[in-house]
Amino acid sequence: MAASLQKMLAIVILFAISLFNLVKGQYTCTTQIVNGKPFPSLIEVTTEDLATGLESGQFTSVDLVTAYIARIHEVNSTLNVVTEINPDALSIAAELDAERANGTIRGPLHGLPILIKGNIGTADKMNTTAGSFALLGATLPRDSGIAAKLRAAGAIILGKTNLSQWANFRSNNSTNGWSAYGGQTMGAYYPMQDPSGSSSGSGVSSSIGLALAALGTETSGSILSPSEVNNLVGIKPTVGLTSRALVIPISQRQDTVGPMARTVKDAAYLLQAIAGRDPYDNYTSAIPFDVLPDYVAACNYSGLMGKRFGIPRNIIYPEEGDAPVLAAFEASIEVIQKAGGIVIDNLNITAYALDQYFNGNASGIVLDADFVSDLPAEYLNNLATNPNHVYNLEDVRNFTQHFLQEDYPDRDTGVWDESLALGFNNTDPRFWAAYQINLVTAGIQGILGVIANNSLDALIVPTDFAPGLPALVGTPVVTVPMGFYPTNTTIIMNQRNTLVETGPNIPFGLSFMGTAFSEASLISYAYAYEQRTMVRNKVQPFIIPNTELSDVVA
Repeated sequence: MAASLQKMLAIVILFAISLFNLVKGQYTCTTQIVNGKPFPSLIEVTTEDLATGLESGQFTSVDLVTAYIARIHEVNSTLNVVTEINPDALSIAAELDAERANGTIRGPLHGLPILIKGNIGTADKMNTTAGSFALLGATLPRDSGIAAKLRAAGAIILGKTNLSQWANFRSNNSTNGWSAYGGQTMGAYYPMQDPSGSSSGSGVSSSIGLALAALGTETSGSILSPSEVNNLVGIKPTVGLTSRALVIPISQRQDTVGPMARTVKDAAYLLQAIAGRDPYDNYTSAIPFDVLPDYVAACNYSGLMGKRFGIPRNIIYPEEGDAPVLAAFEASIEVIQKAGGIVIDNLNITAYALDQYFNGNASGIVLDADFVSDLPAEYLNNLATNPNHVYNLEDVRNFTQHFLQEDYPDRDTGVWDESLALGFNNTDPRFWAAYQINLVTAGIQGILGVIANNSLDALIVPTDFAPGLPALVGTPVVTVPMGFYPTNTTIIMNQRNTLVETGPNIPFGLSFMGTAFSEASLISYAYAYEQRTMVRNKVQPFIIPNTELSDVVA
């Protein structure tokens, strides 16, 4: 308790200092000048800015890695966002600089540092733990499909980010952003801010420029939610557009990997690099394109013109403190209409779908049964070394309940207890019956039915209400910054009374939801909205690292 109070006091003091620095202009994110050359601030810099600077010789990838590592060290003891820094990052950067000098450019991400969530496997010197000591020291025979694509694109995997342990699939009473291995991640827009989850570290690190951008994973909300509260663009791709091979799983039917970035275009560049078929993930064989769409070219200022958007009002269920979100949503509708979009209100899902969504148990059965099957089959059985000898969910639960740093029983294993008590896995007919209910709930009687029956291009909702139904059918969502809670907002704490869920200056987002593999269209809508509003720039985080690229080069 004493340590917790000391940390809270330290963060409050840091908050006060940061506000003072903001007033002085220290954190104005202005362009830095070195030898007469402008250097962009790393909290604002884009993919294209960095590519231009590298190509012109203004700085190197080694300079970038050096600057980002310094920024991580500045804030990590306070925010707990990065659990692993790649010990080979500088040497990889030097190799990519040499390639560039020889005229070899692998793509737009060549030499650019990216952080990845701590459940995305890499066959290097970094750990892949999902935030658990059970997997510390375990090794993989090869990179995950996602890591391999990043490396092939020339990106530098700078490190791994903290997450809600096991991607929020362990406890009924834990907190967003907490893991035994990584501690408690906190957001940067208010002291003790709940970072949401489970891609908590990816959200915070991208928001304050600890890398160009980050990757998260989503089963239901784990990209969208931390993206919105960290003032980011998040793309939750169609299940199967991005490989999940050697990513620690929850459910093969819902898991997906996607970008979390400060702009729509940066997210599009990252999606372009990681999307595509992978022989190790048979879901990617369903990708309907021989050549992927050009997600970057989809960033079109006129993208809203003539498009039809529906609002399923009966899935928007306001809670305490949501008035600013709803007001901003109404204003966003006007932005879309003024840009030539057609908005049709009150296009609701059916009563059956609504009842299943709020009161049914099919979605829980699918996740429980998939996890019991997929954790060993898709990950644990594929480990090259497994020093803690965890081969199935029962082993993982037993380790967790007997390893002191896993904080059991204060943080329970209730989700796993439920999964194991279910008594069957995803090969059982009872599983398939539940899965069919999911497909109907979100499909023909849910959001896909609303889109089809009304000839819509997409649905729009505040991001708070976006994740659940698309998760059930594996369809894509893009969230983009929409606003911030006012400075006089009453603070609402989380269930453990340790983190601020709602408070002054905490961001929230707008989501565009579409049909399977409609990412290019959703990116177009999100970009057109972003460029008309530029919400992200209206509030700065209370804590921002000081180190800039110009400091390293100088």
